[in-house]
Amino acid sequence: MRIPVIVIGAGPAGLAMSHQLMENGLDHVVLERGEVANSWRIERWDSLRLLTPNWMSGLPGHRYRGDDPDGFMTASEAATFLDEYQRTFAAPVMTHVAVERVERTGQGFEVTTDAGLWQCDAVVAATGASSEPRIPVLAAEMPKRIEQLTALRYRNPSALAREGSVLVVGASASGIQIADELRRAGRDVTIAIGEHVRLPRSYRGRDIYWWLDRIGQLDERYDEVDDIERARRHASVQLVGSEDHRTLDLNALSESGVQLVARLVKVIGTTAQFSGALANLAANADLKQTRLLDRIDAFVAATAFDGEVFSPLRPPPTRLATVPTELDLSAFSTVIWATGYRPSYSWLDPSARDHRGRVAHDGGVADFAGLYLLGLPFMRRRGSNLIGGVGADVADMCTHLRGYLDVRARSRGGYSVTR
Repeated sequence: MRIPVIVIGAGPAGLAMSHQLMENGLDHVVLERGEVANSWRIERWDSLRLLTPNWMSGLPGHRYRGDDPDGFMTASEAATFLDEYQRTFAAPVMTHVAVERVERTGQGFEVTTDAGLWQCDAVVAATGASSEPRIPVLAAEMPKRIEQLTALRYRNPSALAREGSVLVVGASASGIQIADELRRAGRDVTIAIGEHVRLPRSYRGRDIYWWLDRIGQLDERYDEVDDIERARRHASVQLVGSEDHRTLDLNALSESGVQLVARLVKVIGTTAQFSGALANLAANADLKQTRLLDRIDAFVAATAFDGEVFSPLRPPPTRLATVPTELDLSAFSTVIWATGYRPSYSWLDPSARDHRGRVAHDGGVADFAGLYLLGLPFMRRRGSNLIGGVGADVADMCTHLRGYLDVRARSRGGYSVTR
């Protein structure tokens, strides 16, 4: 079957793109390997909530309309939200269709799936940035008796196979939330910390994301920063969405009894060795947090907000006790790798990928003509990978895609891409 555009993935980015394509009269199909919002259904731990408040949850033509705008959706509520979105415009989604191969042809692209063959002029890869976990090579050096899980496989404390101490490796959003949950369940927990981004849950009486939105930081464009590749590699912020709107940072973890160590660098037998740089990493995270809060205070002063917000009470600096650089792993039963994720394009034409499997692109427009990417961190804006931030990206992308299709139509003597 031939169709102008194929979108791969029916998560927030894929559905938003589908809505935009329909608004532009462009025939397309969305291919999804599982159900709509599949990763929200099967690749999230039980207690996970969005980091952004509900009022920020909006996609083209659809916004949160519940009675808890300042709350945080659970994973299942996010899946329901996306289900409802898909139904509002009857998105042409084909579920349980796995894409096996996408190849360039003289006529565009050939998309092979487990349900048949498609041909199209353009492909939108909306599979996001969390297709597979990043697991360091030293995982192979862990003692064989230790159970190893990724954040994608972790579900809840009772699901861990063994009693004993737990080592969580990674201290971005996933790592600190899992460490906190395990400690609250009574487990002895150690967390290994690398470079991280510290933020308070709220500041001056407002959620931190309210401020990031208000000062325009989430709208900062990829072509306005000095080093976009570094910006895209930044760890996710240390935050948790909870009913009590609490701040979850290294101080909170330490106060609850979680042991802090620096980045895991080596495993020799039953000994784990850690970097000695945690104090420097924590000081750097504190400094960046201070700069952001300074920016917020300057915004308040410049816009006469003083009567509407609280006084600028700053979070205390990160407090570190003696930080060990070696641990005996004999007491540990489980390691949870919360070391980040990477997109996977293993199904994509090899000529579109580099030796690491990455796709070169300019704000989501791939160097491989006719291919577009969506759902990646800081793809076009700092808020690109947020549910509330993908709409602006798909509007830009659809404009470029339509121009690309028009050029192809003219080269074929007027082939129409619109309904």
